[in-house]
Amino acid sequence: MPEIHQLVSAVTLTIAPPPAAHLEPVLSPEAVAFLDELHARFGKRRLELLEARRGRPAPAGFLPETAAIRNDTSWQVTAPAQDYLDRRVEITGPTDRKMVINALNSGASGYMADFEDANAPTWLNQIDGQLNLSDALAGTITYDASDGRRYQLGPEPATLLVRPRGWHLDEAHVRCDGVPVSGALVDFGLYVFRNASRLVQSGRHVHLYLPKLEHHLEARLWNDVFNHAEAALGIPSGSIRATVLIETVPAAMQMDEILFELRDHSAGLNAGRWDYIFSMIKCFRDSRAHVLPDRAEVRMTVPFMRAYTELLVRTCHARGTFAMGGMAALIPNRNEPEVTARAIAAVSDDKAREAADGFDGTWVAHPDVVGVARAEFDRVLGERPNQIQRRRDEVPARAEPLLVVSSTPGQVTEAGLRNNLSVGFQYLSFWLGGRGAAAINNLMEDAATAEIARSQVWHWIRHAVRLPDGRTIDRALVQALLDDELDRIRAEVGEEVWAAGRPALARAIFEAVTLADELPDFLTLAAYPSLIAAASA
Repeated sequence: MPEIHQLVSAVTLTIAPPPAAHLEPVLSPEAVAFLDELHARFGKRRLELLEARRGRPAPAGFLPETAAIRNDTSWQVTAPAQDYLDRRVEITGPTDRKMVINALNSGASGYMADFEDANAPTWLNQIDGQLNLSDALAGTITYDASDGRRYQLGPEPATLLVRPRGWHLDEAHVRCDGVPVSGALVDFGLYVFRNASRLVQSGRHVHLYLPKLEHHLEARLWNDVFNHAEAALGIPSGSIRATVLIETVPAAMQMDEILFELRDHSAGLNAGRWDYIFSMIKCFRDSRAHVLPDRAEVRMTVPFMRAYTELLVRTCHARGTFAMGGMAALIPNRNEPEVTARAIAAVSDDKAREAADGFDGTWVAHPDVVGVARAEFDRVLGERPNQIQRRRDEVPARAEPLLVVSSTPGQVTEAGLRNNLSVGFQYLSFWLGGRGAAAINNLMEDAATAEIARSQVWHWIRHAVRLPDGRTIDRALVQALLDDELDRIRAEVGEEVWAAGRPALARAIFEAVTLADELPDFLTLAAYPSLIAAASA
């Protein structure tokens, strides 16, 4: 185990037993002491920052008080880590053992192992995921399938990146004085404690993704956590490198500031497109002008999304760091050639646009489209590892284009409403069963896309949006269409699968986060107690 330096607190945490005997080493006394130290130093600030979120109005523009940071063209973030200069395709997914092996063998440049949106945070998923990642970094990970196949790492696995949970999520199985602690600190703490020294000794860095930031002071907190972890574990400053997902509207207004706060640990920004759409709805929930059309119509080429992605590239490259493109959620279907052809064409178009816009790499959700995305970036990058040197100074550094939502083309249709109801319900059913990413209608849906689905329905009800045939979207219509969609799903999957999906609970939670008078901040927060109860049953 690593030797820990600079501990100041006694162990005060209460931690649930490991969910299986073979997972006991993950929660060693030394690891628990490290988690305790993280909570003692940073837990209070985290709660203060979450409380500050609740008092802020919807973002109206860049922050006046940080203009000096934005206007100072002299500062740059730390140079890209030499062990990960080429990021042209990153694949993402949960941390189960088979997925980790397949993703690392996918041919992608990197694999983002996700403890957040693609993960249902049961205690088993969290702790088993930590063991799987440690085994992957050690090169010892294997998986024996029920059909007799053995999975193991190939000779050139992708670079491993890890996304801990956002600041808003708790970990119910780790408590201080009976109160759950930060899921983010638990995920980060266990991962770096178990793996940082091994990575550094082999000439690598600890590569992370940071989700759901809403303010540059939240990035400052992460930077302070990184500084402490490096000192406590005795690894060089800058060993931890983090890419921040710009997936909230407030964060899009503070991209320079977020990079500045993390500059010694920064690996750039990523266009977290799906959560960004959700954030736009949430931030402007009371605005009729911000009502969006069907989810499928909110493409990356609509004005407000185009402005956000181009500003991200401009900002990152001006500061000497990576600009990473968004997720391609379309997935092939090996049994349906037409579906596969459409998915490949859509991914190709999406990645061609990103590469041409100056992004240094992108995200995909399925191994079968890694080569498609790579081909588009190969066309632009050639032998270069990235295009950080390509400035986008012609893109205006203005906040106003980020908020032009009313010019988004498209309609709100019954088909779009039904799709949101179906996806939202089905995703919750999968999530309550311990699966955080699910293929639904040839799309890889995760918590972010489910958030769009349920928040759109809430927004349409709130503003009494009319369908093309004149009907008003209200609670009664939504419940009637939900009845229809659930009957259809039940008939398609059969009684055994239907019953196993906890349909009554999934519906109750979905209605609670969709039909409430006030929009709940996150469906995962609302559903977490039920997930824990279901996992313990």
